[in-house]
Amino acid sequence: MTPAAYVHLDLDAVRHNLAQVKRYAPNNKVMAVIKANAYGHGITRVAKALEQADGLAVARVDEGVRLRKAGFSQPITVLQGFVCVDELLLMLQHQLDAVVHTPQQISLLQQQSAADAGLSIWLKMDTGMNRLGFKGADFNAAYQQLLDCPLLKQPINLITHFANADDLLDDKTRRQIDRFNEVVSGYPGQRSIANSAGILGWPGIVSDWARPGLMLYGCSPFAGKTGADFGLRPVMSLHSRLIAVKNVAAGETVGYSGTWQCPTDTRLGVISIGYGDGYHRHTRAGAPVLVNGRRVPLIGRVSMDMITVDLNSQPAAQPGDPVTLWGDGLPVEEIARHADTIPYTLLCGITQRVQIVEHA
Repeated sequence: MTPAAYVHLDLDAVRHNLAQVKRYAPNNKVMAVIKANAYGHGITRVAKALEQADGLAVARVDEGVRLRKAGFSQPITVLQGFVCVDELLLMLQHQLDAVVHTPQQISLLQQQSAADAGLSIWLKMDTGMNRLGFKGADFNAAYQQLLDCPLLKQPINLITHFANADDLLDDKTRRQIDRFNEVVSGYPGQRSIANSAGILGWPGIVSDWARPGLMLYGCSPFAGKTGADFGLRPVMSLHSRLIAVKNVAAGETVGYSGTWQCPTDTRLGVISIGYGDGYHRHTRAGAPVLVNGRRVPLIGRVSMDMITVDLNSQPAAQPGDPVTLWGDGLPVEEIARHADTIPYTLLCGITQRVQIVEHA
């Protein structure tokens, strides 16, 4: 029986996309970003598909612990680092690498016994994101403090994060690169700078480690582009089925609040998916949906369990016919534009009641 709503995951596409990362950044090691449950794709299944990555990156300590307990032995970097001694001890226990970005973290490191030595860290410089990290003289001071911390493996690694790399006309990225390189010039330790947008849009970045996220899942970080434009393959496709077909007269309204009115007599299809499954509630009427592989427009509001489409172009469509919400022939980037959001939101938003079908 075909599930009412399901996600198909092409794990071979993950491996293909990793190979593309290495093509775009041939002189970098790859720290594959699999935070937020691998952008909604499943953290352990994606980690398994990324066995050829040089390392993994997660946002939080519990994500790294989960990967270690599942048997993954690659270096794992926790991008938010630790905020308390309990998290620091977990990182030491499970050999997780920490990003250090606050004076409080340095204080916690200094309070630990040297008997626990062995923590690898990335010291984060704030080059303009204005979120995490040390700026200017504070960065140099933090570096000097950490040199005297017996808990740490040496040398200290160095990291920053781009704010606007997805805008190729914004010179802020080049200024961030120059600021980072100027400050760390002469420091030992490995460097990590480029996210997906940096890898694809700013070639020639000097860095030891690239940190791809979105591109591993087959998506473009640039407005108006899709992953296919960069030789990437989508990993996730979202599917459902028609559950009803009916005729609605011209002038009648469809869905909650009557926001869509039939301009002509309309053959209407009801699809078993909604925001309760992760199909974005703010997706606008006119957004494309594939029914039997052919595009039809969304009409009416997205509700919790159902959406409606105009089937006038498909008079033979019947309940049970297959539907694709995004995937082959319908890039998730396109649906994101119709929902006034970004593909990250859609990929991360799939809910637990959606069944997962894997293809290795």
